[in-house]
Amino acid sequence: MKSKCLILFSIYRSRDGRSSRGSRAHWCTSFGSSVGRFTWLGRHIRGGERRTPAASVWDMEPLSADGTELDGFFDILEERRRSSDLSYAFRTFTPQPYRGAKPISAAALKRMVLESQYLSYIIQEIMEESDEPREALLEEASTLLDEMSQNLQLGFIRLLGYALNKVFKSVFSSIHVNEDGLTRLQQAIQEYPVILMPNHRSYMDFLVLSYIMFTYDLSIPVIAAGIPLMGMKLIGEIFRRSGAFFIRRAIGSDKLYWAVLSEYVRTIVRTGYAPLEFYVEGLRSRTLKSLTPKLGMMHMVLEPFFKGEVFDICLVPISISYERVLEESLLAHELLGVPKPKETTGALLKARTVLKEDYGCMHVCFGNPVSVRDLVKGKINSRQYNLVPRDLPMKPNEETQEFVSGLAYMIIRSQERNAVLSAWNLMAVVLLQNLQGIDLDLLTHKTLWLRRLVLRFGAHLRWPKNVPDSEVMSLSMKLHHSVVRCEKERVYLVEEEGPGPVTQEEGVFRRAAAVLMCASYRNQAVHVFTRPAMVAVAATTSASNRTDDIFHHFKFLLELFSNEFVLIPGQAVQDFEEGCSLLQQSGVIGRSDEEIYVRDNGQETIVFLRAILQPFIESYQVVFRYLCEESSQTFREKMFSSNIRSFIMKLLISGKVQSYECLSSDLQKNVLSALLRMAAVTKTKVDDQNEFRVNKSAVKRTWDMLSNGWTPQISANARL
Repeated sequence: MKSKCLILFSIYRSRDGRSSRGSRAHWCTSFGSSVGRFTWLGRHIRGGERRTPAASVWDMEPLSADGTELDGFFDILEERRRSSDLSYAFRTFTPQPYRGAKPISAAALKRMVLESQYLSYIIQEIMEESDEPREALLEEASTLLDEMSQNLQLGFIRLLGYALNKVFKSVFSSIHVNEDGLTRLQQAIQEYPVILMPNHRSYMDFLVLSYIMFTYDLSIPVIAAGIPLMGMKLIGEIFRRSGAFFIRRAIGSDKLYWAVLSEYVRTIVRTGYAPLEFYVEGLRSRTLKSLTPKLGMMHMVLEPFFKGEVFDICLVPISISYERVLEESLLAHELLGVPKPKETTGALLKARTVLKEDYGCMHVCFGNPVSVRDLVKGKINSRQYNLVPRDLPMKPNEETQEFVSGLAYMIIRSQERNAVLSAWNLMAVVLLQNLQGIDLDLLTHKTLWLRRLVLRFGAHLRWPKNVPDSEVMSLSMKLHHSVVRCEKERVYLVEEEGPGPVTQEEGVFRRAAAVLMCASYRNQAVHVFTRPAMVAVAATTSASNRTDDIFHHFKFLLELFSNEFVLIPGQAVQDFEEGCSLLQQSGVIGRSDEEIYVRDNGQETIVFLRAILQPFIESYQVVFRYLCEESSQTFREKMFSSNIRSFIMKLLISGKVQSYECLSSDLQKNVLSALLRMAAVTKTKVDDQNEFRVNKSAVKRTWDMLSNGWTPQISANARL
């Protein structure tokens, strides 16, 4: 296999990753019937009318009439299993690039950055501030660019495609892609600079999109990747030559690094060098929930449009949904404080046993390309950019920052709306509300009830037709044997086993790991319930049935949990109306002009929705209790993590706290972020460390508001 890969690389090596125009007839002949669906795709795009690819981010057509059969998706692995891996890797690759772009090499791209007026201006500023000579700063900028930049080469794309073909066929039963989304994407790539914006749940995200683009003859993207990947011997270089450019995690106030990175990104966008891919969430989500957006890269990719260097930019939200995630155990242990293993080639080779496991289905949904030009109308005064030369840095004003932030949130909401749920996501919701175990028949009954609810709430659900429901669930449990087991017709979570007797702390840790693994799959569906659940909590804890009172409590929950869930700032009214509308359409609540009331037949749904938020509410209460009763008034960030973990561990052992999710480090950090935003906690830098000061009376007020009318322990009979 190694020799074949080396031959493949040497034959197809290309300096800039672009192939010459090949004959489509030759491609069809060499690749056979497996290209039939894609040649239809190409004819459909290039033969039809030239339409604008831009659309509202909300215009995605429903995936199905009933949510169970996902129309328009095609399993790309089905054809790969019938064809040779070598024929797939060797086939003619003829992507249609952005028609306004002139082909340039990766080396020429770097020269453009180093010779730019923008970088020259920043270097001059640094010279005046530090007295460093220009030559030294230019040399440092060149070194940074060498560390950072990609070196996209077609030979390595083919090598990676060959390897991924084998890996994906081994670990996934299917990879489903919506071809109408690819149709829109290919048209967009030809007309405007395109920014691919997938969610980030697994290391596989980085690989699967390039694999799909190569499979469908689309321009290979350049991808913003974390610098730890660069340090992996051989693998890091393969990633670089497959389009990855590497970004440091902690940039801080390094002015020169910011200048090199931002100019590099802007040059890629304005030249149309290749589609650019980055994760608007910034980091891989360890909880599998959506994360609030990070805006640094977002500002960089949009600036060429704001400065009039490109006519338009298309942002493409992409939802990647996994039936089973390769890192499920690793993520749970990271949340419990176990250090993340260093990303090395040796560690990757040791982890190759995961390739023997079955990880089920993957769905990749390419959303409608979003036109920045259309969305910006009436929101930003472009004249401000005409007052400053394009080559000079310009700090975005308040209206620009607000627009960019709103756009980033909108992309993440689109990712959530286009996510595809599986039967296991629903089963995980039920299992977490029955941690002592549940009879298989009851689990089936509750899951089917939940299936009807999520479909009424508009979720996209993959539930195979013509397969008995009991078999669908049985297959799901078999796939997730690392999380759940069935004994004597009763279903339990699986806890890790270890040698020798287990201490109380070890027992709690193992239980918490099992719960957090299961919670990660619930979290993939939690966005479906967030707004109606907040309405349910507000409606049952407010002082009256008056709409104003319920909205007031809803708004408090929205503000408190805005780091926990993706909630667009300034849209409390829209979120409230969305939650109420879903509950009203489902027959759960009734509304008059001034009141909201729960219908008799809606009580079961209300109790369920309250239980969805219960682990989050109890976890926040526990952190508030720690800050008010146990913590000193000031503390360092590292001490907080270890001290609160010990505090919660004692509460769990004593039975005073029920939710093992309290131990999640991400959740604890979200509580601190919420209190910082609400001015109940302040943060300062002391000796290069974050130091927090607690206003205990303000935290106590927030605690009281959250606890008002809420009973942390819901009886077992009231749960799903």
